[in-house]
Amino acid sequence: MFSQPQSEHEWLEQLVGEWKFEHECSMPDGSINQAEGNMTCRTLNGMWLLSESSGESEEGAWSSLMSIGFDPKLGHYVGTFIGSMMANIWHYQGCLDESKTRLQLAAEGPKFEGEGTAHYRDTIIVVDENTWRMTSEMQTDEGEWVQFMSGKHTRV
Repeated sequence: MFSQPQSEHEWLEQLVGEWKFEHECSMPDGSINQAEGNMTCRTLNGMWLLSESSGESEEGAWSSLMSIGFDPKLGHYVGTFIGSMMANIWHYQGCLDESKTRLQLAAEGPKFEGEGTAHYRDTIIVVDENTWRMTSEMQTDEGEWVQFMSGKHTRV
């Protein structure tokens, strides 16, 4: 009954620890929102990565929780994201690239404008043992992917 960690779960272990981050988000109205804060990443017995973040931006204080695991039956990464700044839950599905340095997580959620939904993707890019980056993109109605967030995470 108990699942055992796979190599895909082990990949997530490199994100375990205490991190400082700086994020820059380009809003649809053209404004740039800067955020910084702290993140704690831990695992549930090597099966799930839990990342809890808190930070400050020009809009105020916020916190979030991201979970990522690997489902061997589905053959891909799965996860969720919730934040104090939004009412929806994001459901992730994703995979590693061939270099095993990028984990791309796809989701569907509300458009920035508030009408309808859009496809999104968050990408975790491992730079080295003490640094990783995260980007967030949204697909436009024309099918183009537009990056709206970029963040750097540095081990504390």
